[in-house]
Amino acid sequence: MGRDNQTGVTEFILLGLSGQSEQEKVLFGLFLWMYLVTLIGNLLIVLATNCDSHLQTPMYFFLAHLSCVDICFSSVTIPKMLVNHILGSKSVSYMECMTQIYFFIIFINMDGFLLSVMAYDDYTAICCPLHYTMIRRPKLCVLLVAASRVSTNLHALLHTLLMVQLTFCSNNAVYHFFCDPYPILKLSCSNTFINDLMVFTVGGLVFMTPFTCIIISYDYIFSNVLKLPSAHGIRKALSTYVVTTVIFTVVTPLVNPFIYSLRNHDTKGALRKLISYSII
Repeated sequence: MGRDNQTGVTEFILLGLSGQSEQEKVLFGLFLWMYLVTLIGNLLIVLATNCDSHLQTPMYFFLAHLSCVDICFSSVTIPKMLVNHILGSKSVSYMECMTQIYFFIIFINMDGFLLSVMAYDDYTAICCPLHYTMIRRPKLCVLLVAASRVSTNLHALLHTLLMVQLTFCSNNAVYHFFCDPYPILKLSCSNTFINDLMVFTVGGLVFMTPFTCIIISYDYIFSNVLKLPSAHGIRKALSTYVVTTVIFTVVTPLVNPFIYSLRNHDTKGALRKLISYSII
């Protein structure tokens, strides 16, 4: 805890989203419901994709990893907020805050990278169906996931190491419900030029790369779908691959299972089998 004494701050106070107790209770119930739906929905997807042999394809391989990331992403921020509300405490230790920042950056970036990989997977399936199996080899799928993990860990490590070098003085009130890097950065009483530079350059690059890949992939998909000769072909393509709405908030892990799986006939069939086996 030497770092705590050096900075002068041993803990941060998370002021939450509202200062009124009645609104805090409503938000507690809302976030608890969202977290449980996120947890159950994504766990069902992971179980279904691993138990059904028909879902052992690149698309569902990436979907299972995306579900795991969404579970971790939600678990980094929401449970601590819920526990603090139950205990009537708003404090989080310095080390807990730095740890939360590290994992928050990892999982929010991995979410974006996996969504971009899935967008490219959709593109190859629709626009290059004859070469899909050759392009999407199992080794390549594993390599893409591994690359996203390594790059996001390095990015998170860079920001966290720069953050722990800062000095925090008397002001420790964070106007947020978790340790978001940017509000924490604003509390520092030392020079944050390097940190700000990294946020807007490296952080911007890490965000824009997946976003650009998603936009380009779905632009090609729509262009090819519109060229299909029949309305039946258009409906078949659009029913199989639904365009992703990328929203990097707490809602993202909540809606991802429904966007990618629960409207998909194969996944719903696998879930029915999984539920029937558990009942038997």
